[in-house]
Amino acid sequence: MGKLTVRALRVVLVVVLAGTVFVQASMVWALATDPEDGSLPLTPLRLITILGMVSAQVALVCVWRLVTMVRRGTVFSHTAFRYVDGVIGSIVAAALVWFAVTALNAPGQRDDPGVTVIMGGVGVAILGVALIVLLLRMLLAQAVARDVEATQMQAELDEVI
Repeated sequence: MGKLTVRALRVVLVVVLAGTVFVQASMVWALATDPEDGSLPLTPLRLITILGMVSAQVALVCVWRLVTMVRRGTVFSHTAFRYVDGVIGSIVAAALVWFAVTALNAPGQRDDPGVTVIMGGVGVAILGVALIVLLLRMLLAQAVARDVEATQMQAELDEVI
């Protein structure tokens, strides 16, 4: 991974992290100052938004650590699994948060239940992303196993020579 790619990814991660912190602060401020008005229950939606931002922030931190490991050339190690598991967990948490939003929104969609079905489909798609990252974790596990095997064979070869 080139230096330009790493820098660009880190800029994106910092911008997204700053954005999520801003949204969280706005939601906390709204919880503290705005009275409930309107047909949707705003307090649960605001709390869910805060939790959704936390799940995104966990994923951002884990990706930051993985990028650091890639830059150092240490990504093919058992330490990387902790961060990949963090990404998977945060994606699953985001899906659960999305399903909660869907459940809160469903009563207001009695005239057009298709919106609720579409929102449920988006939640399933989010879970699909978690499964893709799980597949990538399995590939990482195979790469780590091959790296360990290659290191052992090199050590044996060094002994023979």
